[in-house]
Amino acid sequence: MGCCGNETQFEGLSPDYRRRLWLVIAINAAMFFVEMGAGALAGSRALQADALDFAGDSLTYGVTLAVIGSAARVRAWAAVVKGVSLAAMGLWVLGATAYHVLVAGAPRAEVMGVVGFLALAANVTSVVILMRYKEGDANVRSVWLCSRNDAIGNVAVMLAAAGVWLTATRWPDLVVAAIMAAVFVTSSVQILRQSASELRAPEAA
Repeated sequence: MGCCGNETQFEGLSPDYRRRLWLVIAINAAMFFVEMGAGALAGSRALQADALDFAGDSLTYGVTLAVIGSAARVRAWAAVVKGVSLAAMGLWVLGATAYHVLVAGAPRAEVMGVVGFLALAANVTSVVILMRYKEGDANVRSVWLCSRNDAIGNVAVMLAAAGVWLTATRWPDLVVAAIMAAVFVTSSVQILRQSASELRAPEAA
């Protein structure tokens, strides 16, 4: 398989890869509930946006797992589902962020910092679990890139916590939430464009 140095590109057809993917799905699902609750407790839009990212990852990894070995058209429609779900999350976060801009009171920086660190640890763990399979087809590669980028996003949440603590305002939290929402929408557009192209390809007919 490609991730082990052979010429054949790895397509996820490995019991070990499936086990690792299930473990990463469990980690992301657990962190969704942790961060959503902590975001509500702390009044943090950035934490809730990151919680939705964990939920989206669980869905994305689940879809990836389901379509491993499927026909090109099936994988393309799976990508459409991923793209639509990302767009919905991005629009929700943008709406929530705009609504809370005028709400008084800053989020609790200490909760943001602690939970942000926990989320970073969860994503770094996921990256380590998937490290062996960071190369492969688009389906496999997207999982690796998603986990790696999420770890970077968690650093942004922790920076937002520091900004809230230093300024005693919610603006750093809102800025980070808006940036994360924009990333969701941008990723959605890219996925939907690629899936549309794959659905038009002769092999998907």
